[in-house]
Amino acid sequence: MQPTFPAETFPAHTPAASQVFTTVLAHGPLTRLDVARRAGLSPAAVTKAVRPLIEAGYLVEDADAEARPALGRPANRVRVDGGRALFTGLKVTGDEIIGVLTDLCCRILVARRVPLTGRAPRDVLAVAVDLANELRTEADGFGVPVLGLGIALAGDVDRAEGTVRYSPFLDWHCVPLAGPAGAASGLPVTVDNDVRALTVAEQWFGDGVGLSDFAVVTVGAGIGCGLVVHGRVVSGAHGVAGEIGHVPVDPDGPPCHCGNRGCLEAVAADAAILARVREVTGSDVAGTAEAVALAHRGDEGARAVYARAGEAIGRGIATVANLLGPQRVIISGEGLAAYDLYARQIRDGFAAAAFGSAARCEVRTRPLPFEEWARGAAATAIQSFVGR
Repeated sequence: MQPTFPAETFPAHTPAASQVFTTVLAHGPLTRLDVARRAGLSPAAVTKAVRPLIEAGYLVEDADAEARPALGRPANRVRVDGGRALFTGLKVTGDEIIGVLTDLCCRILVARRVPLTGRAPRDVLAVAVDLANELRTEADGFGVPVLGLGIALAGDVDRAEGTVRYSPFLDWHCVPLAGPAGAASGLPVTVDNDVRALTVAEQWFGDGVGLSDFAVVTVGAGIGCGLVVHGRVVSGAHGVAGEIGHVPVDPDGPPCHCGNRGCLEAVAADAAILARVREVTGSDVAGTAEAVALAHRGDEGARAVYARAGEAIGRGIATVANLLGPQRVIISGEGLAAYDLYARQIRDGFAAAAFGSAARCEVRTRPLPFEEWARGAAATAIQSFVGR
């Protein structure tokens, strides 16, 4: 089900208007000429797209005497009016939902966390709708409408249909989510993979701003990857582009929940690392934090497990670099809590497997709390609203 919007809609649903708006959102304030250069549009097309956006209050024009061209009037800059509308974003994990209320510039105004009472679709939906309604109530104090809700979760998500095909952490199979969430919340709903949603936020506001080709690799409960190619977040023909967590790195490795063996996720995700630490050390460590602490205390077996995971992650990143040649790979996720234990192995694994000029790809770490992932969900709602 495609998202449907309430009475207020984006004033110009054309590719040019969407491109102009998102260009100003990520890079503004900009003169119209700067917008044309960055968006690859003609000045006339930009002027035509900007006019209704200003009239509807989504863009604001600021006089800028310093931006005067050699001849003629000052080249005023345009910027997004962040207070024009609000959006909500929810990041669903296996244990809780993190929600944020953002403005049109995706700045977080309110953040909340609530535990899940169960993982069945009806339980998750009930908590998600309650949280969305709570955030919508908070929005009343800002005096502007909430125009969309984004929901992000791990797994195989069909954004066009608003359906979760498979989510391993929730044990969901073919669960329609956008329709029921929209009916219950009264908002247009966009459902997307959580790493793709985070990638949208990084493209517009984070370490991907200004880059035409980059990737976001997340490590933690799973191994995910979001891809930006020629300036667009891509999901592929079947919605699973970037699933490096299921790239085999060891044919004789441990079984993966996907049914194969030796996937990157089966070697380097938190659960895989924890199981292996227990196996090689004989310790009954209760969770990831204890496994990290054991390795920090110098346990050689635990340190070897993290070293193996780091090399596998490095090789996975090299696979992305070899296939797509991105300018930058951003590593994030809760697994960065152990980064010092396998940073060198990630670099070594990447260097060993990157081919030729692919090795010039910059690899950068960026710790991001789950509130930023929820912000990514809000960004997908904004993206749907403007028609991108």
